[in-house]
Parts: sequence; C-alpha cells; structure tokens
Amino acid sequence: MTESADERVEVLVHRLDPDLPMPRYAQPGDAGMDLLTREAHQLRPGERRAIATGLAIALPAGYAAFVHPRSGLAARHGLTVLNAPGTIDAGYRGEIQVIVINTDASAPVLLERGDRIAQLVIQRVWTADLVEVDRLPGSARGSGGLGSTGSASLMEGQH
Repeated sequence: MTESADERVEVLVHRLDPDLPMPRYAQPGDAGMDLLTREAHQLRPGERRAIATGLAIALPAGYAAFVHPRSGLAARHGLTVLNAPGTIDAGYRGEIQVIVINTDASAPVLLERGDRIAQLVIQRVWTADLVEVDRLPGSARGSGGLGSTGSASLMEGQH
C-alpha cells in the first residue's frame, strides 16, 4: 500500500535552535518522529523536569500533536514522559517541552544535547458535540470499570 497525498498533513516548524536537526521519521511507516533535547540534563532518581526541544510548530485546525515516551529510554534507564501522552493543541505556538521523569530508584539519567527524548505523533482530532441525556444506551461492557475486561487475578492484592 502506498501513501497518498491526502494521508499527509503540512505542519509548519520553527527551529528555535537551528543547530539541532529537524524532527524526522526514522523508518517509513513510523507513527512518531524523534524530539531532541536542546540542552544537557542530569536527572536524579525520581526527579522530573520539563525539557526544551528547540521546536515550535503550527498545526492546522483539526490536528493535534502527542508527545509519547521512547520505549528504549524507558526500558534501559526508566526515563518516561510524565504526562504521556503530552498534548499539543493546534493553537499553541510556543516551544515544545517534554516533561520527563526518571523512575529509576537508584541511578541518575544523563541526557546530552541532541539526545532523542520522546516521539511526536501528529493526529487528526475531532471536536465533539456533547449531548446530555437521561440515560446512556446499553453496551456489552456496561458500567464495568478498571480491570473489568481482564482477568480478576490481575487486580488481586492491589489496593
């Protein structure tokens, strides 16, 4: 299957740090493009920080960008995006910052300038018209909440 022109969206990018490369998709078909850190940082165990990327974008109406963690950083160092996914609305024009946290209990995480710290995913979003009703239609799941579609044993022992 090939990508058609209507499956692409133009996003304007202002590089606030022209020495950092433009974000790009690592492989054809990737959903996210890498965001880089503008400055070096060391995060102590449990420390969180907003990290500047040196980028500002202008998304067209009907789109949003979502900042996702990089699985390799999470697996190797315990570094993740705290508010994952972070949401960038179409009207925002400031610098993209990534709120990261070092979840490792004992080791600091060292980030060098230009390191890949997160992924940016651009998606079409819809504006909802909320309609208040007295009762919702039924569904197979009903009102079953947290853990209701999985094994009961997954929730045992958790309070």
